[in-house]
Amino acid sequence: MKPDPQHRPGDRVRLRFPAPADEAEFVALSRASAEHYRPWVSPPAGAEQFAAFLARAGRDDVAALLICRATDGAITGAAILSQIFYGAFQNAYLGYYIGAPFAGQGYAAEGVGLALDYAFGPLRLHRVEANIQPGNAASLALVRRLGFAHEGFSRRYLFIDGDWRDHERFAILAEEWRQGEPRGAQKPPPAVGGGLEERRERRS
Repeated sequence: MKPDPQHRPGDRVRLRFPAPADEAEFVALSRASAEHYRPWVSPPAGAEQFAAFLARAGRDDVAALLICRATDGAITGAAILSQIFYGAFQNAYLGYYIGAPFAGQGYAAEGVGLALDYAFGPLRLHRVEANIQPGNAASLALVRRLGFAHEGFSRRYLFIDGDWRDHERFAILAEEWRQGEPRGAQKPPPAVGGGLEERRERRS
């Protein structure tokens, strides 16, 4: 069983696992944000897709975390740690997205920061990787602000929106995150989404 992600609430957002009761709110946000998300991510926008999302969220190698506004619990987006490996690797791939009504308000920075706290704290991972399309300037700025290091460029890495897309590869290590200054409250450009979840949500 995965640890509770509410171990460390943020100032403006909280993380929690998704539940069946979230379907209507989550799907409505996805549909309202369709143009905002395109072509970077494609979160569940229907009942069948949301059910598949919940099924994936229940797997041992996935931690799907809803980013919820602290004041009223509204779902602003999600951060997903997928392909969680232990043993000699202790790694996960990070994907995230913030809905259009909540973009540019700092929720992505704090939510992803809390997801990293969760990855390097309760999950005891050593490394988190994020893969972002070169044209996604807002998400590139976000991971750089949070302390991710650029590790390389992957040609035609993921099949998204009808074509193979190049990606920039970033990663952050547990010791780098612990040594960094608190960054969750900073307000970067309005991030849309990025990371490996681009591919996975297209398949759901």
